[in-house]
Amino acid sequence: MAFETKEQVLEKIMSQEKPKCPHCETEMNLWEVPEIAAGDGLGWGTPYLYICFNENCSLYKQGWENIQENYAHHASYRCMCYPGTEQFECIPVFSPQGAKGQIIDDEAVAKQEALKEATKQGFSMLSGLYVEKDWVGVLKILLDATEPSRVRLKAAEMIGDFADTEAIDPLRNTRFGNDIIQKEVDEAVKKIHKRYFTTECPFCAEIIKKKAKICKHCKKELTSA
Repeated sequence: MAFETKEQVLEKIMSQEKPKCPHCETEMNLWEVPEIAAGDGLGWGTPYLYICFNENCSLYKQGWENIQENYAHHASYRCMCYPGTEQFECIPVFSPQGAKGQIIDDEAVAKQEALKEATKQGFSMLSGLYVEKDWVGVLKILLDATEPSRVRLKAAEMIGDFADTEAIDPLRNTRFGNDIIQKEVDEAVKKIHKRYFTTECPFCAEIIKKKAKICKHCKKELTSA
């Protein structure tokens, strides 16, 4: 079962039309769910929601009075919607500024669009490099921390298929800061060793033939490792 990253979820949501609040017909704002659940303790089940922040929305305006009369609390409701659905519900707010800190603004949208374009270009470059079997080019993308994580992950998946043993040292000597990418890189190294019948000396870490009895680099007897 494949799980989507937050980047993938946001990319999918951005391609959809924004819903309108059924109470005021105002276009709703995209809202990032905080890490600490604001609902029933189980979370919302999605990293993003749509919320109506129209100050003149009838639900919001009437909510202050309704909650004060029924529960003696100073609070109101805002209308929320689950992306890609027509499932509208209420979310409580305790001040006019409540929940506004998680609004996904135009700058965030622009960053997401830039990430989307960079990912598209990265995949296009990897496709050409794969056809040419240019493992050096793939390695360069994989080691570039400025490349989108999805592009680097794809590079890690590819490089084990056609890189030679010269790629092992830079792969071993880099820490990628991403467990998923690191795991794929470790698998790629195993693929390269398997294809060339090599391994790494347990004493000096140099690459040697898998069946070697003595390391040609440090001269240690491997049978005693």
